[in-house]
Amino acid sequence: MGIATIIMMASIFLSRVTGIAREMVLAALAGAGTEVDAYRVAFVLPEILNHILASGFLSVTFIPIFSRYLADGEENHGWRTFSNISTVFGALLIVLIVMGMVVAPIVVPLLAPGRQDPQFIALAVKMTRITLPAQFFFFAGGMLMAVQYAKKRFLFPALAPLIYNLGIISGGWLLGRRLGVEGFCWGALAGAMIGSFVIQIIGAFRIGIKFRPVIDFTHPDIRRYVILTLPLMVGLTMVFSTELFSKFFGSFLSAGAIAWIDYAMRVMLMLVGFFGQAVGVASYPYMAQLAVQGRLSELNDIINKILRYLSIVIPVSILVAVLRHEIVYVLFERGQFSPEDTKMTALTLSCLMVGAIAFISQTVVNRGFYATQNTLLPAVFGTIAVVLSLPIYWVGLKMMGVAGVGLAISASAILQTLFLFSVWNRRSNNKAAIGVYRAYLNSALGALVIGAILWLVHGALQISLGSSQTLITNLAVISIVSGVFIILTGLWGWIFKIEAIQYVFSRAASLKLSGKTSDE
Repeated sequence: MGIATIIMMASIFLSRVTGIAREMVLAALAGAGTEVDAYRVAFVLPEILNHILASGFLSVTFIPIFSRYLADGEENHGWRTFSNISTVFGALLIVLIVMGMVVAPIVVPLLAPGRQDPQFIALAVKMTRITLPAQFFFFAGGMLMAVQYAKKRFLFPALAPLIYNLGIISGGWLLGRRLGVEGFCWGALAGAMIGSFVIQIIGAFRIGIKFRPVIDFTHPDIRRYVILTLPLMVGLTMVFSTELFSKFFGSFLSAGAIAWIDYAMRVMLMLVGFFGQAVGVASYPYMAQLAVQGRLSELNDIINKILRYLSIVIPVSILVAVLRHEIVYVLFERGQFSPEDTKMTALTLSCLMVGAIAFISQTVVNRGFYATQNTLLPAVFGTIAVVLSLPIYWVGLKMMGVAGVGLAISASAILQTLFLFSVWNRRSNNKAAIGVYRAYLNSALGALVIGAILWLVHGALQISLGSSQTLITNLAVISIVSGVFIILTGLWGWIFKIEAIQYVFSRAASLKLSGKTSDE
């Protein structure tokens, strides 16, 4: 599991880096105006389609089904099920894509009701139609990646997000000056086709894929797959609701607000991907194996241990919040991205960092349910939490504008994660969960103390530098404050015996020591 985690952490970290590079190119070429807002909204209908087919959940719904056949020595039956599900739902998806293209002019204005500008709507509809076909490649690639995960092969799936982001960057860079932001959409389509489909076919052949088109609605695994997937299709997950509501409520603000929220989200999600998603994806096949074998106490041990280690994200979130302006400046402020865009994106980023730990933790908690093939409870309770958070979005929008939407996203994430973890603990008799709460409380207390010191250091640096705003000065501030953070965090972990901090520093020391040994 450790090797798989390293592969996925490297992949997701690189995908987030290329994702940030994608945003940097977009910011430089187009800034944060109406065209970029339309580009962001253009991905909402495809995201809804992806959600309806549960394409993003194929790994957690199909892996247990396929893994059961592998465990029973009936791999051929597993490939027949793979062929059946791929054919049936692939055909359905093609129909939905065509329907989506037809109804786009009607649906898009409903997704961003605060923006009724004809130019905005026309741009969003045109780009929606370009990006919709990518969902077929995501679905087909998701099935191909699921069978690779089931056989504990992670390399080719790890390439998918990297190639997707590189496709978007290439499309924007090569076509942006002629087509504007539309070039990024063509790049997204090409990246999805190559990274999520073509490359995954190669990976699937390497594990001995056996596919032939077949449609058999009477097969018990079709019913089993639908039962597992249906709650995910109709439920509102954290990521899906965030993508939907950030555009919906952001549309009631001034032009550029949707873009500010999305730029800030990409920075925050880089942290989420590196810590939470990598561990969640890599650990899931092993969690599913424990669940199949009925070793629930060991499954609880894994979940608790991962969550305790993830508590280190809380002080890291404080660091990002303190350095919000410098981070946004270094990443985005060039070309068409103005100082005002930097200011508003940085403000939103600080609000989003409040809920970063919740975004990260839920990737692990949800997979506990999925490993036991229980997709109903996380869908039901996740949807309840999303609905309960709607008033927070509205109040935040009215009282604080773009910052209020950012805080509402964080509040919704925290509410959903606490809700789901409490349900998991009750159902699995996870009595050791108190250790997770204690670890998060200790980390939060330490983060407040560390954050106060960092705020003072940051303020002193700003006074000494005056009004100077250059790439070099901002990088210097980031380096100095980050260095102080590492020292303070190490001291906190050593003095108060914080498990997550001690683990990270011990691993860093062992890597450094092994490097010296190899040199010698």
